[in-house]
Amino acid sequence: MATLRLGDTAPDFEQDSSVGRIKFYEFVGNKWCVLFSHPADFTPVCTTELGYTAKLLNEFHERDVEVIALSVDSAESHNQWIKDIESTQHTEVRYPILADVDRKVSTLYDMIHPNAIATLTVRSVFIIDPNKKVRLILTYPASTGRNFDEILRVIDSLQLTDKHSVATPANWEDGDDVIIVPSLKDESVIRQKFPKGYKEVLPYFRVTPQPKT
Repeated sequence: MATLRLGDTAPDFEQDSSVGRIKFYEFVGNKWCVLFSHPADFTPVCTTELGYTAKLLNEFHERDVEVIALSVDSAESHNQWIKDIESTQHTEVRYPILADVDRKVSTLYDMIHPNAIATLTVRSVFIIDPNKKVRLILTYPASTGRNFDEILRVIDSLQLTDKHSVATPANWEDGDDVIIVPSLKDESVIRQKFPKGYKEVLPYFRVTPQPKT
């Protein structure tokens, strides 16, 4: 299968997991989803990542986001490893970990990069919207743990910019000023959409307080 790109439809699948059989589209429903892979169970960096994600799970749910992890290990292995995650990271893993022993999902989502790790999944992240469109793709090396606060920040940006005619600047955080998209030129429409007004930095660069989500 060709590499997934932004805007592509996320492939559906059915696969075993730490909580039983998962039908992906049914699991996600009409919500957003973060699907992320890790190289292997019983590895230290992954232990911290899955533990930290577990601590953030309520933050994801508040944004109407489902979370699902994956590695090429078995469901039995996942459930044994979860005990280590919970005891060392002081949390409860309340989201599924896909057991991709046959590499079916890894292949669909191009998670195995032979020049990096020949047989295991790299640290991939996919943000998928309620229309099942891929909205973000991140790939980290095996040695580097991911920044899941950044993943939450991107979700905030995507949900905000989907609703309003804005973009978010570098290092934007929820509540910061945003940028009116350059394609919006009708002044009457701008006044209606952004009643708090805006500052024109340059003709194509207009800053306004963040609209309410």
